[in-house]
Amino acid sequence: MSPLSDAANYSIEVARERIAGKKILALTGAGLSTDSGIPDYRGEGRVARHPMTYDTFMGSFQAQQKYWARSYVGWSRIAMAKPNPGHFSLAQAETTGMISALITQNVDGLHQQAGSRNVLDLHGRLDRVICLGCRKIIPRSEMDLLLEQLNPNIRKDPNVEFTPDGDAEVVGTESFQVPSCDICGGVYKPDVVFFGEAVPTDRVENAMAMLDRAQCLLVAGSSLTVNSGFRFAKLAQKAGKPIVIVNIGPTRADSLATAKIEANTSYALERLLID
Repeated sequence: MSPLSDAANYSIEVARERIAGKKILALTGAGLSTDSGIPDYRGEGRVARHPMTYDTFMGSFQAQQKYWARSYVGWSRIAMAKPNPGHFSLAQAETTGMISALITQNVDGLHQQAGSRNVLDLHGRLDRVICLGCRKIIPRSEMDLLLEQLNPNIRKDPNVEFTPDGDAEVVGTESFQVPSCDICGGVYKPDVVFFGEAVPTDRVENAMAMLDRAQCLLVAGSSLTVNSGFRFAKLAQKAGKPIVIVNIGPTRADSLATAKIEANTSYALERLLID
């Protein structure tokens, strides 16, 4: 028995007709990684949760303590995640020339693990840490080692609830020790775009160039709630480019879509791009 409903299969057939022979730009969101064990923020049946904002993080050392204490516990869950069939379908479609480029709102790096090459990480990567003073970048694994050395009594609970940015449900963070940059003494921050923080201009320009070169837009696993993703759908619609959406639950761009496939991305993308 097919895991896809009759309605989803029909929508996939409509979508396949509309995108046939066209260069596709894929735009992915947190819903694509749920089958890898990474929860999304506001998927169907979930209570919407919002991570720490940029202003809050920058506003006090106590906020930075809270972030890194929670992230220290939650990051290991992200680091252990593996790509799922949705990631592999997109990577395979790139090798056949069907997908010309991929923009992801996710920070988990799973597209690259699956083999996708032309990937723009719109919101950055959680496996990198940047100093806000001298802009030095270190691997997240190095940051984890520093945190472990400073906080040897902290134990990571593998069952703790966490979010797509690795923010775990941890309390009592007041005594958590956070390292400073060993070069300039600056503040370390994950190399990701926080809520309330602007996506770097050059990254936006690169993303827009990807959209300009593409002939249609495929949105997978995103409700497009955040404007940094929704604008691509608006620009594609304005340019007359077909928009195909694969997502469980409504999105902000449903009214703009050429085809809306209400289905799990792992199954639907394989059927849409590979079969």
